[in-house]
Amino acid sequence: MAAAEAKKPGWAEVFRAMGQKKTGYMALFGFASGLPFSLFLGTLYAWLSEAEVDLETMGVFSLIGLAYAFQFMWSPLIDKVNIAGFRRLGRRKQWMVPAQLLLGAILVTLSILEPKTQLGWFSLLAGIGAFASATQDIAINAWRIDNADEKATLDILSTVYQMGYRLAALAGGAFGLILAARIGWPQTYMLFGAMLLIIGALGLFAPDSDTHSVEDNAADDEQLLALRKAGELRPEIRARALGVVGLLWAGSIGVLLTFMYLSLASAPEDRPNPTEFTLNWGPWIIVATVVVPALIAGWLSSQKRDGKNLLTEDAAPSAGGGFAMDHLYRALVLPLVEFVGRMGWSLVLILALVLTYRICDAIWGTFAYPFYLGELEYTNDEVAFASKFFGVGAIIAGLALGGYMLTVIGRMLTLTIGALLAALTNLLYADLAVGGANMQAVSDAVGFTWLIMQVPAIGSASLAKLTFTIMFENLAIGIAGAAYIAWLSSIVSKQYSAVQYALLSSLTLLVGTLGRGALGEMIEDQGYFDVFVLTTLIGLVAVVLCLAEWYRQARAGRAAGIVTPEVAAQPAE
Repeated sequence: MAAAEAKKPGWAEVFRAMGQKKTGYMALFGFASGLPFSLFLGTLYAWLSEAEVDLETMGVFSLIGLAYAFQFMWSPLIDKVNIAGFRRLGRRKQWMVPAQLLLGAILVTLSILEPKTQLGWFSLLAGIGAFASATQDIAINAWRIDNADEKATLDILSTVYQMGYRLAALAGGAFGLILAARIGWPQTYMLFGAMLLIIGALGLFAPDSDTHSVEDNAADDEQLLALRKAGELRPEIRARALGVVGLLWAGSIGVLLTFMYLSLASAPEDRPNPTEFTLNWGPWIIVATVVVPALIAGWLSSQKRDGKNLLTEDAAPSAGGGFAMDHLYRALVLPLVEFVGRMGWSLVLILALVLTYRICDAIWGTFAYPFYLGELEYTNDEVAFASKFFGVGAIIAGLALGGYMLTVIGRMLTLTIGALLAALTNLLYADLAVGGANMQAVSDAVGFTWLIMQVPAIGSASLAKLTFTIMFENLAIGIAGAAYIAWLSSIVSKQYSAVQYALLSSLTLLVGTLGRGALGEMIEDQGYFDVFVLTTLIGLVAVVLCLAEWYRQARAGRAAGIVTPEVAAQPAE
């Protein structure tokens, strides 16, 4: 099958796409997503430390990180629950806009509180803000997927979202510290709060995938009635599956609530450690809420495919307990049944790629600063310059390049190149671990060393070597990140985008928590060089999996009669 030669879009076409109304709102929403994260998990602690507040006395601060780590657990609410009075805004905006306005109000309120004398209110508002921020993240990811179209493509929206997010991380992190040193912490947080209030107000005018609650309610009713049609699974089979999945979810929520209670009610010396909780319980919660339900969904899908345990005629509409069961089944089980049924055995490939593509990022973050500060003996100022200022700029440049590559050469080729670059940059760190002679030589040869030596106070050849390495790593991270988020967004169903995207993203927590312990032991036993060689090999596995996924998509496209440049590039069978 031959495909017509399509004109490759250039930078002008990319910028025109980025000028679309949806793309502009996506940049704002990306900024709104990244700003609270950096404020609640970063600069807030700097403010409290400067105010001489002992954070160990307030257990609520240990819950802030958990809100982001386990946000997937309330993602079914975002997909299926409507907020009274806000539904007319749209399916996703009914969650996004109130969260943004609430976050803005919380930051403004924090700015008028005195943290040392009003720590109770201060910590409570910070905890509520973290959960509102995590909820906003779920809705924004779903909005991005739902609202992509031919003009504001999923690739462009995903890239712009990440650029907004990274800019917010820079604004709320390094820039927030600089600003606070000049105008004070209260004024800084009031400024950021005003930004979120403005974004929330502008969000009222953003497009959404739907705005007509009457039509949506009718569609929801049709979806519930469809569960009782001939050819669907028998209600008692669905009830058993829901019982197991519901029990696993209830147990996981119970574990989280128990931790929250102990964190708030226990004395500081008896309070559970949130890092240990995430390490010890996080993987089991993922297994209970994602892995086992996915296996159950696979069994349900196979039953329907094989014609077993199906209704032979339409059943009566549900009522009472059956009505509640259908709603819960649709919220907790049906998103996984749809995904597993659509992917089939390709799910194994999908999960393997999700688990390996960002494994280095998920694990390495914990060891980066010990490596820079301890192993390489750089100062805090040098690391801050290389990783925060220069590094964030390199990531944003990588995202821009990745977005261009997505538009010009296609999603799967960009995904594969991103995986390869991310893997190979580990070898740059391996060189640093044994002295960095090669990185120093290249930095000297291209004039980068001279440039960094012009930096006042901290500029040196040694800093140039570190900054040069981080620059290339972050460029690769930007390209890979743009492609990965676009790919992950493309494989979920718009009907269940909030749940499916949140659950797939949660697998990063699983591999991150499991991998850190093993990597830490390897660093202790064998040193950093061997670790970087290992992470390079793991990254190359991701490259192979990208090629396999590329082939799967091309084959599926040919079977469906869809020819794109990526499909046409594949050899015919």
